Amino acid sequence: MDGRTTIAGLLGLLLALAGSPSDLARAQDIKPIGKVVTAIGKVMIEHADPALVQARLSDDQAGAKIGDPLYRGDVIKTGADGRVGINFADGSSFNLSSNASMEMNEFVYDPAGKSNSTLFSLARGTFTFVAGNVAKTGNMKVDTPVATLGIRGTTPHIEISDDGTVRFSTLIEDGKDSIMKRKAAPVAVPGRERRADRRLGICRGC
Repeated sequence: MDGRTTIAGLLGLLLALAGSPSDLARAQDIKPIGKVVTAIGKVMIEHADPALVQARLSDDQAGAKIGDPLYRGDVIKTGADGRVGINFADGSSFNLSSNASMEMNEFVYDPAGKSNSTLFSLARGTFTFVAGNVAKTGNMKVDTPVATLGIRGTTPHIEISDDGTVRFSTLIEDGKDSIMKRKAAPVAVPGRERRADRRLGICRGC
């Protein structure tokens, strides 16, 4: 066996071990992007990849538990008595109220990178969140039924009603006790108007 044959064999073995590009992409998809840190009442996670579904029992009903992982493409929902807190790998944190639904469409984060990006779709419910490192080093977006928000490190509060009305406001710390309050009166945006308030840093079609 000559040297060229040996090198070719080793390269083939390395490629086989590494897997195909689709296998590598799948490996990235199954890496958790966040986890549940609080869960009260009915909280459900719909995994985009059926292989990731893990049925767990909480009291007498199936539901998410503290510590459960979240993956790109997952949808998290709360029931009428549900609330959930989520922490993501970049330090972002979300709190969802009852009857809420959020899809984690995109999450690309490298602590040393400058092209990080996230896209979360909020369908209904009330959401309060604190932006993490993606907002500082890349492009963080939150989609609602009426507009897409470009997040730049603020602490938004978003309410999406059943009729499609969306209310935006920003939370700030108040005094030594760090009590969060609304900075300004919320802006109501009826779903049928499909318009955005530029003062809130909202973009359309971005």
